[in-house]
Amino acid sequence: MPTVFILAFPGVQALDVTGPLDVFAEANNYLEPPRQYRLTVLGTEPGALACTNGMQLQPHACYRDVDEAPDLLLVPGGRGVARQPPDDELSAWLRRMGERAARVASICNGAFLLAHAGLLDRRRATTHWHDVQNLAARFPLVTVQPDRIFVRDGHVYTSAGVTAGIDLALHLVYEDCGADVSLNVAKRLVVFTQRSGGQSQFSPYLAPHAGETSAVQEVQLYVHGHLGEDLSVERLARVAAMSERNFARVFVRETRVTPAEFVERARVDAARVLLETSAAPLKTVAHRCGFRSPASMRMAFVKHLGVTGSQYRQHFGAYIGQASEHA
Repeated sequence: MPTVFILAFPGVQALDVTGPLDVFAEANNYLEPPRQYRLTVLGTEPGALACTNGMQLQPHACYRDVDEAPDLLLVPGGRGVARQPPDDELSAWLRRMGERAARVASICNGAFLLAHAGLLDRRRATTHWHDVQNLAARFPLVTVQPDRIFVRDGHVYTSAGVTAGIDLALHLVYEDCGADVSLNVAKRLVVFTQRSGGQSQFSPYLAPHAGETSAVQEVQLYVHGHLGEDLSVERLARVAAMSERNFARVFVRETRVTPAEFVERARVDAARVLLETSAAPLKTVAHRCGFRSPASMRMAFVKHLGVTGSQYRQHFGAYIGQASEHA
């Protein structure tokens, strides 16, 4: 019987705990008793604790009282986790358990708790799109992959935010029990076994922004105001009053992307807004945002978001089903 420990703390994201719990509990309905998951919620302090939504959660035990190594140690995220200083006692326990557990996983910014414990050092990892830059800055030994729903590196798994914990739990069930059980659980919970695209489709902006008052920021503002026009390096260098070579070098230094990459991301961001808020045909959206054709917009969407423009509209648009074209 595989054991699953799920950590909980005051301010934990409720769905980070209950989502995976429901996946494993549902999987038990398709498994013989010896293969069923034994689920234990461990609190960081004795007694009930409040989740971010106000729900009171009663853990089975306090983590300090547990020394058994689980088959899976699952660490959720919650309010303020990404900016809190490390809890040395908790970090030591996580490190000890993480070294002994068969698998360790985090959901959302629970990755910061694993990172404080050193469990992500020299590993690939992800977290909620809102916190990826902070994770990379605070933990330079971690290779942060910002556009993944979840990442596996050895026996350590990390996932994007909130509902991505369900994606990860379904994958863990797949590893343990096979495709049939994982698919049946997904059907029962009315979720995808594997969703399309990465988490960038849920974040508000792809295009990075330079610091205020810089020449690069002036160029970025120009780009956003002239998406349908010529935005070649030659044109942007003139806006910045720099030589092309110097402009390209300075732009990459301040934004970490090339001018052409920034322009493409800005156009995708603008197209996303139109797809979310209007019923304009995809051809019209592509033209307004500076793409050469609907096909070029499609390629840019797949490149940056992992989904096409029409798929993005189906997921997030307020005018679902009204566009007749496909991209």
